[in-house]
Formats: sequence, C-alpha cells, structure tokens
Amino acid sequence: MIMENLTLKYTPETPSINFDAFSGVMEIKGRCIPNNPDEFWSELLLWFDSYFEKPAPITKFIINLEYFNISSSKRILFLLYKLKEIQQNGFEVKVDWYYRLNEGDMFEVGQDYEYMVKVPFNFLVFDELDLVLG
Repeated sequence: MIMENLTLKYTPETPSINFDAFSGVMEIKGRCIPNNPDEFWSELLLWFDSYFEKPAPITKFIINLEYFNISSSKRILFLLYKLKEIQQNGFEVKVDWYYRLNEGDMFEVGQDYEYMVKVPFNFLVFDELDLVLG
C-alpha cells in the first residue's frame, strides 16, 4: 500500500504541514498555537505512526516555526522521539531546526530537544523573507 502525503495549509494558528512519505522529507512551518491541539496534532501523529512502519531510507524533519505553545512543544518532542526510534531501526535521520537570529529561545529549545532525543540537528537561521514568500 502506498502511503498518502500529508499537506495542510498555513493558518494564523497552525503551521503549514508538508509530510512526504516517499522522499522522507517532512516540514512544519509557521506558527503553532492551535485552538484545539488534540484535533490538530492527532492527524499528524496518526500519519507519522503509519510512516514509522515503513520509513524512507533517509528521513529529514524540518522544523521552521517562529513560535509554538506548550501543548505543541510536547507533540513536537513526541515526533522527535519517534525519529529516534526510526534511527535505532537502522535508518538515517536528520533534523533541520530553524530559529531567528535575534531570538535565543527557539535556538535553546532546539538544543534541548537535540540533547534529549540524540538525533543529529542542523541549526539554521530563520529567513524572514522566506515566511513572507511562503
């Protein structure tokens, strides 16, 4: 069975989601402060559980968030731990973590996540123009 990709459009409360099962590239981009976090995250977590069954040889997880709330933080961490399991099963995993140059909080959160889950992170400076151009 071929797995469908998961694509969700950006809203003021939720990020754009582009999870590609074939390429193994998954991107979360924008702001993540959903009014109903269980509803928003359940679809992503279910998709990820299916992906976990047959991941691509290389999984690249791109987190390009300008802000996320505590409830989203917990779910992001959960997904990162799933990436760790994929890595432990012999697959390559990479995380690209974007942050604003003038805002150390997101950089520090990314460092904390990297320390906790022990998968390779690339820390990249968030490009303001990229968000505008989308």
